[in-house]
Amino acid sequence: MTREHFKRGEQEYSVAKGHSSCLGLDPSATRPFTACSKFLPTSRKIVQFSEGKEPKPGDKVVYVAGAFDLFHVGHLDFLEAAKSEGDFLIVGLHTDPTVNVYKGHNYPIMNLHERVLSVLACKYVNEVVIGAPYSVTEELMSHFNVDVVCHGQTPISPDIDGSDPYILPKARGVFKSITSGNKMTTEKIVERIIQHRLEYESRNSRKNVIDNHFS
Repeated sequence: MTREHFKRGEQEYSVAKGHSSCLGLDPSATRPFTACSKFLPTSRKIVQFSEGKEPKPGDKVVYVAGAFDLFHVGHLDFLEAAKSEGDFLIVGLHTDPTVNVYKGHNYPIMNLHERVLSVLACKYVNEVVIGAPYSVTEELMSHFNVDVVCHGQTPISPDIDGSDPYILPKARGVFKSITSGNKMTTEKIVERIIQHRLEYESRNSRKNVIDNHFS
């Protein structure tokens, strides 16, 4: 949970040595070899995860977009619900800086390439747009022949100019808000991790006090 993956240029895939998290209260909770995981993406790696099929004539194309960070069961149920709205599901993944703008803090936890492979591994997904525009554009809809644009029940953050990112599909009457019935979010998972970390450190601190008392 660092900001290492927001680097650009020759430092973009550098690995952070030393402490990889400042979430802990005790610096000794980390180890010298702790590092932020990175990998070098290749076209072959992406193809291995990709279905590699085009929509068939007459297929209803569904488009959804988001961060899909720390891919979890909430994402899975949402994508299943989205796929049920048509025949061919396209997922637009926002870039790391874009996600950071509307989520803030250290989000996204996973970089764009990691999120691409996670989403491509989902059986409901047929295609992924890597670095999709935050606002759904005319170019995107016409290029992929999008028939319906879906969004879940999470609040829609405005674009940087204050506009609704779904204004175009709404104006065309092809926007649909869907629910998967699953309320799991990436934020809830992160909160759970932080809470467990704090409980772990508190328990270890109490244990150290007891050990020192009897030593």
